[in-house]
Amino acid sequence: MHLGKYHGLGNDFLVALSADNPHLEADPAVARSLCDRHTGVGADGLIYALEPLDPANDAQMVLLNSDGSRAEISGNGIRCMAQALLAHAIRATPGSAPADSLAIETDGGLRCVELDAGDPSATMSLTVEMGEPRSGPPVSAAASAFGASHVATVDIGNPHLVLCVTDPEAVELSVEGPRLEADYPAGINVHFVSVDQAGEIDLRVWERGAGITLACGSGAVAAAVAAHGWGLVERSVKVRMPGGVARVGIADGSVRLTGPSTFVATVTVP
Repeated sequence: MHLGKYHGLGNDFLVALSADNPHLEADPAVARSLCDRHTGVGADGLIYALEPLDPANDAQMVLLNSDGSRAEISGNGIRCMAQALLAHAIRATPGSAPADSLAIETDGGLRCVELDAGDPSATMSLTVEMGEPRSGPPVSAAASAFGASHVATVDIGNPHLVLCVTDPEAVELSVEGPRLEADYPAGINVHFVSVDQAGEIDLRVWERGAGITLACGSGAVAAAVAAHGWGLVERSVKVRMPGGVARVGIADGSVRLTGPSTFVATVTVP
């Protein structure tokens, strides 16, 4: 199996392209094995870049978390996948002009990725049209009782619980993340945020299916949308995470996420 390893702000993925792997099919056992950081390659998730269901689009994204569960969308992962597709296209047709955008099918809906700048063999900046945010499942009793100043759920193609606290660093994430997620039968991404006087967000992440991660693209979007709804930020938001900074632009009916994707290595496994 031929893979590329990429990361978006430290949120790392293995990307398997159907063009490099005949008869490619998503396999939870393979995801668990390859994503294991001790006995495998190591990653937060394995992305299968498959042929699109609709030939008008460029590819289909199937994302399996490190525990083998299937995720609807990843704002960081889709940037990594887009970079992998672009790098492959350049290798396949040297000298050709690269595409400036890709239409990618996900379990959370069709997403457009704009290729802003950078080197496909190193680091790129990409912008993802993340669709229209919606309210998520009801806030659980445990989340309401947590002591956050504001609490909300947001669906951005996948579900998020956002809690506004004084200091996200003071939260014992390995304890509170799974405890709060446990109230949601289908699982949920849990985010602890604070907003400073400049209207910028600090975010720490507990990801459904992966645990603590250095960044979450869809989580950055959910946090920005929630904070905007609470009246704490404007429509253009800088989101700081342990792995780095993403930028979120909120418009009527849609949200855009901008951040980097970095190529790490090519990997071949049996």
